Amino acid sequence: MNDLVWLYDFIAQVLPLSSMQARFMQQALVALLLLAPMTAAMGIVVVNFRMAFFAEAISHSAFTGVALGMLFAVSPGWTMPLFGLLVGLGITAVQRHSDLASDTVIGVFFSAMLAFGLAMVSRDRSLARDMQRFLYGDILTISEAEIWFLLLLFFLVFIFLASNYNRLLYAGINSTLARTHRVRVQILQYLFSGLLALLVMFSVRAIGVLLVTALLVVPAAGARNFSRSAGAMFWWAMAISTSSAVLGLLISAQDWARTATGATIILVACFWFVASLLLARLRRN
Repeated sequence: MNDLVWLYDFIAQVLPLSSMQARFMQQALVALLLLAPMTAAMGIVVVNFRMAFFAEAISHSAFTGVALGMLFAVSPGWTMPLFGLLVGLGITAVQRHSDLASDTVIGVFFSAMLAFGLAMVSRDRSLARDMQRFLYGDILTISEAEIWFLLLLFFLVFIFLASNYNRLLYAGINSTLARTHRVRVQILQYLFSGLLALLVMFSVRAIGVLLVTALLVVPAAGARNFSRSAGAMFWWAMAISTSSAVLGLLISAQDWARTATGATIILVACFWFVASLLLARLRRN
């Protein structure tokens, strides 16, 4: 695929840094510019409805999805998102049809998926070396085919949120009352869980299993401190997530840094969060 060559050339001109002249850096930047707004928008819902543990469980299911792909000689690019999607929908289904607390259901899935993945890796020690890039993330190896899929996911996420954001808020505050006003709570929950699962799987590609929840939670948490309205929180989350992604990528490529891209992105986002805490404290005083 060469359809995005014009975009890579544009990036090379706009960012005339030596590190940004490499094609893999240009592809990584495009992927992050698609990924960051999605995690910011979905992260607002995750933070407002305390779903960070749900995202954590999905991210750790990536471990099992990758292991399954490697064991059965199927590309992890397929097994990881498909398995994550099944786990996300499975958690939602059990939550809806069980009297157990949500965090209990998620904890069971979290434990089962992680144990299953570790059990499979323990059968083949050679898998452990290949699993490291998914633990820490490796956005620099993203392919153009994956960028096209991210673009499709980008449109799906924002079409869904634009059409259902108020309904999601309504359902999160009081699902029973939402049903009386003809909000299809069950369908919304399944759609949101499915999209979040796919987004988490691709975030694992950039940030890694260990830090993927931070990409959803930290920008949204910082945005809550900066903003005084729901609309302002959305735009602040977008600004924090996108700037963290771009700056993290650029900093990690510098000779004086040479740090992991995913970790650097999260560190920049945490800097934003600390700044938001200071601002929030000044406002209270």
